[in-house]
Amino acid sequence: MRLLLVEDERALAEALEASLKRENYTVDLAFDGIEGMDQALTGIYDVIILDIMLPKKNGIDVLKELRAEKIATPVLMLTARSETEDKVEGLDNGADDYLTKPFQLQELLARLRAISRRKGEMEDQTLSFGDLILDTKRCVISSRETKKTMQLGQKEFQLLEYMLRNQNQIITKEQIVEKVWGFESEAEYNSAEVYVSFTRKKIKFIGSKVKIKAVRGIGYTLEEN
Repeated sequence: MRLLLVEDERALAEALEASLKRENYTVDLAFDGIEGMDQALTGIYDVIILDIMLPKKNGIDVLKELRAEKIATPVLMLTARSETEDKVEGLDNGADDYLTKPFQLQELLARLRAISRRKGEMEDQTLSFGDLILDTKRCVISSRETKKTMQLGQKEFQLLEYMLRNQNQIITKEQIVEKVWGFESEAEYNSAEVYVSFTRKKIKFIGSKVKIKAVRGIGYTLEEN
């Protein structure tokens, strides 16, 4: 799961980033409201953790603009203030939950899980297309027909999960790089090609009829023979 953490306290942001990565989240950081807004507008994130008190643009304004732009990504607001009106304003403008600083990591993780369940991400323990099944908990693919299984690496898993959640669509190389490597990643488009190749080989190994089809000049889509 890819998270965007928008927090201007760099020490806190970097500490949270390290803790969340240990919990197998992929985390991108932004340190002010404008930077956070630019990254959030890409739509590549599963959850946004958004501080209210930010330089350049406060979190409430960022949230309002995201919702005005039809970005429906779940948002967990962080605030150092406990006044009820701050919480109400955040929730009224489209926040999914809030957390008052200081907080314990376990509470943050619990709230992230709750938001994800509401969105449906955590409920989908398996994703499928044709005979291909992806176990999102174990990062394992299998075929309904051959019963063979294969473990995926992290980026192979992120790539295939993204395609399965957007099946029957053409996914561009740009979208793959942003989703798997991040908004400001220096990964080249050939990185997407390499991991598509790896994933194709594993799908072929389990004997699935599903293929990742290249759409010339655009990107990739799933197809079943």
